[in-house]
Amino acid sequence: LIATGIGLLLGLGVGIGRSWMLLGPALLKAAEAGRSAAAHGSDPKQKGWDFWTIEIESLSAELKDERLRLRNQAEAIEQRAARLAAEEKELAKVRAELVAMRREIGDKIVEITADEVKNVRSLANTYANLTPRAAVAIFREMDDVTVVKILAVMKADVVGPIFEEMSRATTPDQSLARRAALLSERLRMMKAARQSASP
Repeated sequence: LIATGIGLLLGLGVGIGRSWMLLGPALLKAAEAGRSAAAHGSDPKQKGWDFWTIEIESLSAELKDERLRLRNQAEAIEQRAARLAAEEKELAKVRAELVAMRREIGDKIVEITADEVKNVRSLANTYANLTPRAAVAIFREMDDVTVVKILAVMKADVVGPIFEEMSRATTPDQSLARRAALLSERLRMMKAARQSASP
């Protein structure tokens, strides 16, 4: 009995030792691989799964691709929004320039309203009977809009000598000659406006 017991113990010890010699390196290698995977974050359990299959790997790849596609799409939308904002800013600038130009043209264009036609013609006839020097002396004291309205209803052979007198007038800064040029420009704009308004 004792010999049998000793034999069983020896057989068991030899079997365990032999198994350890054969399986030990494989177990150590598997444990090392598990530690390495955990260190690199590729352990399926680190990803929140108790198991990891090819289907899950494929789904993960698809989700990554979709996330990348959405990120690219968001960047494209941001670029388009920035481009639209820049174009909107440019349009606002152009609109402001157009408003300023319209205001400037409106300031240059002089129109004679229907209720003042009679009075303006009467003044024009009065100044037409004056000498050019006297007319220029009076026009010096008037604003440009009134002078343009009066000159607009005068005949060209009356306006010509008045402008000639304005160009001859000796002033230190030649302001009368410059004013004659400005009045001529406003007369041109006024005539253009009247022709475009007429049927």
